[in-house]
Amino acid sequence: MILEVISGKKFEEKFKVDADKSISHRCAIFSLLTSGQNIIKNYLRAEDTLNSLKIAESLGAKVEDDGETIKIEAPKKLQEANDVLYCGNSGTTIRIYMGLLAGIDGFFVLTGDRYLRKRPMARVANPLRSIGAKIDGRDNGNLAPLAVRGGELKSFDYESKIASAQVKSALILAGLNADGQSHYKEPFLSRDHTERMLKGMGAEIETKINDDLSCEVFIKPLSKPLEPLVITVPNDPSSAFFFAVAAAITKSVAIIENVTLNPTRIEAYKVLEKMGAEIEYVEKENKYEPIGDIIVKGKELKGVEVSKNIPWLIDELPALAMAMAVAEGKSVVKNAKELRVKESDRISIVVNGLRNCGIEANEFEDGYEIFGGTPKKAEIDSHGDHRIAMSFAILGLLCGMKIDKAESINTSFPGFFELFSKIADYRIIDEN
Repeated sequence: MILEVISGKKFEEKFKVDADKSISHRCAIFSLLTSGQNIIKNYLRAEDTLNSLKIAESLGAKVEDDGETIKIEAPKKLQEANDVLYCGNSGTTIRIYMGLLAGIDGFFVLTGDRYLRKRPMARVANPLRSIGAKIDGRDNGNLAPLAVRGGELKSFDYESKIASAQVKSALILAGLNADGQSHYKEPFLSRDHTERMLKGMGAEIETKINDDLSCEVFIKPLSKPLEPLVITVPNDPSSAFFFAVAAAITKSVAIIENVTLNPTRIEAYKVLEKMGAEIEYVEKENKYEPIGDIIVKGKELKGVEVSKNIPWLIDELPALAMAMAVAEGKSVVKNAKELRVKESDRISIVVNGLRNCGIEANEFEDGYEIFGGTPKKAEIDSHGDHRIAMSFAILGLLCGMKIDKAESINTSFPGFFELFSKIADYRIIDEN
């Protein structure tokens, strides 16, 4: 599928984006640790999150969905699935399920689409193996399909070299099934939905932020099932960020409704604010997580250096690069090597894509530099990466754009096109 952006317009619009993907995934997975009925409203019904839900069902959960509320009742004991567990394009699904299933007696096979099967899994498989998990797969367990033979796990004291919410979540779930208290340390606090949600469900988890900003998590094994979730999933500030950038580069106004205001999720907005956009945060509630509206008003943008708090904005960096492409002066992104192992090598693809648009950009091992200018219409290969496709669609508001392999957008953000139609003229070319 090719997405051709014809033109954009100045706007003042409200954007109610889809429910948060990270929290939706966790609702499906964490429900398997409970006794009783989990009640989940505003669950994201996208391909990847529905795969997480289908896997829960394959493992024995009873799932009811009336179109508004999803109810999940876990079995007394998780069962072996009679087929491969398909994770689609979601690294969150495969990596977090690895952590859960490593401590469950049984045999499980996890795989995904052709893009997920290229992504590295050793960062989760190796620490799990070190505490007793039996995990195998292609490239010695670094590439899916992955076979997990779950069983008894030892408690651990593990220090991760990277700040990754997926690695941390997998190890926390393993710790809940280990034979004693476990300790996990990361160099910087990564997104903390797992800790917040599991603690709210009754898990004995403690988090400590050190003076050097490293983070430690202490996990006690479960002595009984967790309390069921009763949650309304907030909307996704990462998905909404595309429209924040759209407002910023077109000098428009975007009112983004009912998103989580968790500090680990809105760092990209803080960077956009630093670049010159006028941004207001209006908190409405703070039960499971702080939730409210974000109002973005576009102003003249200036270049910025982004080298801190990278784990809090790693997913938004491609969209932020579009703002950098039109900002005055040079922008630099550092310490973001993790971008190379996302759905695609986002460092290389962002830089090459911007060059195709006539913007000067240079690639580093751990980031890039972008010299703001006037973009021109170009043809972009998204490499099946939804964030690349949507980011260049936003830049296309200024100059037009043709984006190949844009079908990936529907995988992660099925409501994108409806919202995009408020601010752009575009057409979809089906190559079939």
